[in-house]
Amino acid sequence: MFTGIIEDLGIVTNLKNEQDNLHLTVKSQITSELKIDQSVSHNGICLTVVAITEDSYVVTAIKETINKTNIGDLKIGDIINLERAMKLGDRLDGHIVQGHVDQVGICEDIREDNGSWLFTFSYDSSSGNVTIEKGSATVNGVSLTVVNSEKNRFSVAIIPYTYEHTNFKYFKIGSKVNLEFDVLGKYIQKLYEARL
Repeated sequence: MFTGIIEDLGIVTNLKNEQDNLHLTVKSQITSELKIDQSVSHNGICLTVVAITEDSYVVTAIKETINKTNIGDLKIGDIINLERAMKLGDRLDGHIVQGHVDQVGICEDIREDNGSWLFTFSYDSSSGNVTIEKGSATVNGVSLTVVNSEKNRFSVAIIPYTYEHTNFKYFKIGSKVNLEFDVLGKYIQKLYEARL
């Protein structure tokens, strides 16, 4: 379980395919605090640490993860958002984030807005995922409040701190992002569909 508050930006230093799996090596300032078997969110994808060196660690993504996220598009040198799992009893500064990406979205628009930024993302709504204004959504692991909500797109406002301390500053129109929709909203949507 995560909060969507990014702790560090990691750098992808190696990618290795082994059968259907993808092993990522990530250089990070939090490496010294990690341990093997620990869950870490990588652009919103919960992955398990399987090896640690001095300033880098390795995680493995299976075929299911590669198919449902943008992890297969990563290249050496890419910057990714990192968050360790929350501790029981800590403040929940973001919202409840599972680290289970629902689908990939596309950055459709980026606008500077007098000291902040407005990012708009589109997604395939046929899978039943929804957003609501002032509800929560997670983009590349970042906990955000939805500003504008439509059937297959939504916008979020990004403050300067978030822009500087996440990989939002590297997004371009057309960038693929990992989306995790609000867990309570997903349950309500399923219950609603079942009653119809």
